[in-house]
Amino acid sequence: MNYSQSERYDRNILMPEIGFEGQKKLANSKVLVCGAGGLGSTVLLNLASLGIGHIGIIDNDIVELSNLNRQYIHSPLYLGKDKVESAKCRIEEFNKDIQIKTFKTRLNAENYKNIVDGYNFIVDCFDSFESKFLLNDIALDMKIPLVHGGVTGFCGQVMTIIPKESACLRCILPQDEQEYMVKGIVSPTVSTIASIESMEVLKLILNIGEPLINKILVFDGLQMKFKTLNIEHAKSCKCRLN
Repeated sequence: MNYSQSERYDRNILMPEIGFEGQKKLANSKVLVCGAGGLGSTVLLNLASLGIGHIGIIDNDIVELSNLNRQYIHSPLYLGKDKVESAKCRIEEFNKDIQIKTFKTRLNAENYKNIVDGYNFIVDCFDSFESKFLLNDIALDMKIPLVHGGVTGFCGQVMTIIPKESACLRCILPQDEQEYMVKGIVSPTVSTIASIESMEVLKLILNIGEPLINKILVFDGLQMKFKTLNIEHAKSCKCRLN
């Protein structure tokens, strides 16, 4: 770690839970962020701020005007351009130390192994049930810890999934038949949930605190209430049978 990096991450390093060794772990970690939209905006910038050394970004969408009420990683200058490239440019502008790899594609059962292989952690920033359940199954198959997040309206949820150790998304919702619908969402909800996802990644990398393993944190922004619910393995779930 050079002098400039030591100065940049000084406030991280001052925390006894992180220190120099912890900061080196962050720099050596590889995190795949799935989705460069609302959740992805906050997660990506938080990870870059923390000094995560290697970040992958997967998204197949372009930047649209309706994204900008919550997807603040993107500039109006990038309207009509790929989200992965827009996000990459913003991160590189903010922190040139970060190595970024982009995947302008839709994650599916055929291509996921070549994409997720080599990453230490996966962060779910997708916006559809179908994509989230697919990512859940991919994490189980590849045995990579997954931080799940979901938002709608003023509410959201976060949970951390450790393959072979913890309950997964299908333990809560066995079916993924929910139809995708465009719903309203506000930036404070998204950034709150995404910040919690980012904190989960930090805790997992450094092995500190109590991650949301076998738990789901539910947030209600209108009532400003957080609730943590315990989760158990569903008897017939894939995560239990693997």
